Amino acid sequence: MNPTRRLFLQQLGLGAGAFVLSRGSRAWSADGLPRSTPEAEGVASPGILAFLDAIAQSKYELHSFMLVRHGRVVAEGWWAPHAPGLRHTMYSMSKSFTSTAVGFAVAEGKLSVEDRVASFFPKELPAKVDDHLASLRVSDLLTMSVGNAKEPTGTVVASENWVRTFLAQPIAHTPGSTFMYNSAATYMCSAIVQHLTGEKIVDYLRPRLFEPLGIEGATWETCPRGINTGGWGLSVQTEALAKFGQLYLQKGAWNRRQLLPAKWVEEATSFHIQQPAPAKPTRPNEQNDWMQGYGYQFWRCRHRAFRGDGAFGQYTIVLPEQDAVIAMTGESPNMQGELDLVWEHLLPAMKDAPLPADSAAQARLRQTLSSLAITPPAGQPTSETAARVSGKTFTIEPGQLGITSVKFAFDAASSVITAHAGETEHRIACGSGKWQLGDTAFPGTPPRIITGGTPPPGTRYRLAASGVWKDADTFEMTWRYIETPHHDTVTCRFDGDGVKISFGSSIAAKRANPDSTRPVLVGRMLG
Repeated sequence: MNPTRRLFLQQLGLGAGAFVLSRGSRAWSADGLPRSTPEAEGVASPGILAFLDAIAQSKYELHSFMLVRHGRVVAEGWWAPHAPGLRHTMYSMSKSFTSTAVGFAVAEGKLSVEDRVASFFPKELPAKVDDHLASLRVSDLLTMSVGNAKEPTGTVVASENWVRTFLAQPIAHTPGSTFMYNSAATYMCSAIVQHLTGEKIVDYLRPRLFEPLGIEGATWETCPRGINTGGWGLSVQTEALAKFGQLYLQKGAWNRRQLLPAKWVEEATSFHIQQPAPAKPTRPNEQNDWMQGYGYQFWRCRHRAFRGDGAFGQYTIVLPEQDAVIAMTGESPNMQGELDLVWEHLLPAMKDAPLPADSAAQARLRQTLSSLAITPPAGQPTSETAARVSGKTFTIEPGQLGITSVKFAFDAASSVITAHAGETEHRIACGSGKWQLGDTAFPGTPPRIITGGTPPPGTRYRLAASGVWKDADTFEMTWRYIETPHHDTVTCRFDGDGVKISFGSSIAAKRANPDSTRPVLVGRMLG
């Protein structure tokens, strides 16, 4: 294991074995899922290596990967500075967990998927309830077939009362007839479960799902009224995804207990509605994993698989015919491309019987998995400007972020930027040619794709930061928010006694959009 990875593991309180393929034939993890070798479970190690190599050669950025075969983890890895003990923002992968909360409530007789949505919130209904709203069922929420003329989530999250705003949106089509992706519909499932149980779904799921599966520390964002956002906002570790997928692969059974009825698992993961064909298809529908049908907050896949997924590549892929689960997190602009690599390399690596031990390939795989890392930014460790501005304070012109002053401290091994917003200090230390771990509540961070459920100001986020000089007068930092998919590129341009600090998010970069959400900070050196 390289020294950088070992340092990260020590800083995070994790053992080195967390990253290494099991050396024995079969081993048990204290976290609950057993470990094994690929060949013992009928998976060819060269196929996994080919997948990892294809990822390395692609534009796809993975943060974690876990392959489970016959209920045993056969390969797992995290791209440093990401690590197994860290939670990761799930985005819409959260939806499958919300569906599971509905499944538990159905099993306990608290509701039926045929129940009318309007019946749960009589005080939040508009003055006139039309036939479409009156007929809207829980199943229509689960299958993204509400019938709205336009996706309502942006309108909903801009309000204080999300339930009332959702119910006020026009429903142009007969509920159940037309698929349209609708994150606010998933929020309504969360609201219904909380209305019936008196608990947020993260709390409702704890004794029913999280505790039996050994999933600890799950967090979930809430709306202004304290209801979990449902369609996004869940944060869990990668192994939680693997366990969740394994539960569904085992049709709701776990450790000889039937946690979730097998009937619900079958119903939730079956084809219920067809997505409309894209206006400008880029490939035949039969090769498009977003055109295989939709269940109850689960996507159908090619190869008779199903999955939960979230923006930028948060995946739980369940392959019943191969008795396998694949969990991945990352920040990728092309989620279909990632799935293509799964089908190209991992699927054919899975055989019907155990394979002869391949010690050479297993050794290469162990080495590859233990050395996965996101490369720090490249550049010079220092410059003449660094010596001139180090230790100096710059006053910042009034701006949206509330930053009043910034101070820099530079040496060849590291750098520190200290910003003040009134009486609040924000200090970020950056490694040079390496990642420096820390945390931050710097205003405007981290970047995110949806405003609803935003944690309160002052929330601190785990951070890995690195900084280099791109030229004599330009210092560039990368701030990786290692419990989210995203990072910022923060560019400091010095000109005489002035500095301009600009922020570019990875979301904007990967979506080819300008980052206009944060102003450029303009400062002048004191003295």
